[in-house]
Amino acid sequence: MAITTPAGKTATKGNKKLKFLVIGAGSRGHAYSEAVVEATSAAIYAVAEPRPYNRQEFGETFIWGEGGRPAEGQEFEDWKDWLQWEQTRRQRVARGEENVPEGVDGVFVCALDELHVEIMCAIAPLNLHILCEKPLATSLKDCLAIYRSFVPHGQEDVGPSKVFSIGHVMRYSPHNMRLRRLLLTDRVIGDIVSIEHTEPVGYWHFSHSYVRGNWRRETREGVGSLLTKSCHDIDFLVWLLSSPPPGAPRDTPPHQPRSITSSGVLTQFQGKRKPKEAGTATNCLTCPIERQCTYSAVRIYKDKQLDRGDTKWPLNIVCPDIEDTFKASGAAAAEKQLMGKLAEDYDKNSTPDEKIASRPWFGRCVWESDNNVCDDQFVTIRWDDDDDEAIKKFPSRIAKTATLHMIAPTQKQCERRGWVYGTEGEIEYDSRTIRIYSFATNEFTTIEIPKAQNPKEDRTHGGGDWGLARMYVAAVDAVENQGWDVRDAQNHFIGCTMEEAVRSHAVVFAAEEARREEKVVKWQQWWDQNLKSQVAG
Repeated sequence: MAITTPAGKTATKGNKKLKFLVIGAGSRGHAYSEAVVEATSAAIYAVAEPRPYNRQEFGETFIWGEGGRPAEGQEFEDWKDWLQWEQTRRQRVARGEENVPEGVDGVFVCALDELHVEIMCAIAPLNLHILCEKPLATSLKDCLAIYRSFVPHGQEDVGPSKVFSIGHVMRYSPHNMRLRRLLLTDRVIGDIVSIEHTEPVGYWHFSHSYVRGNWRRETREGVGSLLTKSCHDIDFLVWLLSSPPPGAPRDTPPHQPRSITSSGVLTQFQGKRKPKEAGTATNCLTCPIERQCTYSAVRIYKDKQLDRGDTKWPLNIVCPDIEDTFKASGAAAAEKQLMGKLAEDYDKNSTPDEKIASRPWFGRCVWESDNNVCDDQFVTIRWDDDDDEAIKKFPSRIAKTATLHMIAPTQKQCERRGWVYGTEGEIEYDSRTIRIYSFATNEFTTIEIPKAQNPKEDRTHGGGDWGLARMYVAAVDAVENQGWDVRDAQNHFIGCTMEEAVRSHAVVFAAEEARREEKVVKWQQWWDQNLKSQVAG
């Protein structure tokens, strides 16, 4: 079938079934894979995951089916094993060997954050389509190293040779896409003057992930929960106020900020806040006030989940195979398994710090943990008017301000909310509703974003996970089967270049520098010194 690409060229549509590898069979790998399998015609074909149970469960769910066996090239204990296998496979093809297994068209990188830079730089020469879970990397230096691996010197105007996407899923939820159209295309409140955006992390969610879990410590560069939890939200603000508006030519430059400031502290989860009644207890299972404690691991994982027959997240993070235990051996066996996990503890005076830092401790007292990331943080980003010609083309490029408040002790869990103030009205939004007030009519208009027909789609980020997966697969399909230029597919489906993804991360790093040093970061100067100079080599 003949089709027309955005560049006006005619191509012949192919019918290759797209196949993808997932590196990291954790919750993010599951989320994207579920979306690919249920919402696209592509296939999850292979998995690389070091944990045997997770790898087997993932394979049975998405690849070879329950009771099935993986074919050659579908199961790997380590991403390096897959990389070596793929390099050998290509050598066999080059030698003209017969019956060589097919490779994959693209990769989902869903491994631990600190592994992203090694993985991305190593697989870049394979020239595959990539979706990398956020954050791209845990330091500016590593983000730039990844960028340079995919975009060699002299190729900055061209970009990567394959589709690239980052897991900033807030861009792809029906709610946020509608909000952006209302603000930038329909201009329902005129010019944007200011945005107040809040991410309520959730009181027990913060304790799970950022006090006891993998993301409880700042990186060596001093970057903490703003990157691991709220780089979504920084990107959301950059997308609304800095990125080229809908319909702009793909080479339209961003509206660069003027300045960035931030303040934030760890207020709650530290030793001096520990209730006196808890005494010397360092673990919930031995604490005398466990039954009264809001952050009791027993209450969070057993009472509120396991006792109700719920073995999903976050319980399956504490005990990855607890669902099988519950099904095969019953609730008592599952409880024994959970309690054994929660009982694990350490002595901070004798246990080596590297051992403490190497893993989560989900039964640990939240006031005796080794966490140091902020549980309350503000970021303020300011823009000046762009030049007159830019404002004539795009009225959104005027002076404006955005604030982000990331706050841990909240009843809502990751259900973002905010206010947008404009010259002709206001918008109030949460995760489901957009409420518009017009100064001209003194009336409210409420827009309810309907739930998806498939309840799984709405489960995370308001449908953003599924939205991103759809757009990524559609972009890869456009290139592989429909003859689109990669840049056209990137712009049309992904709506975000690799350079833009790096710049969005850079705003986070600039904000963290402003927080640590209690200063105002002048963005353009900071960008020139810390980004462009390094990108130029």
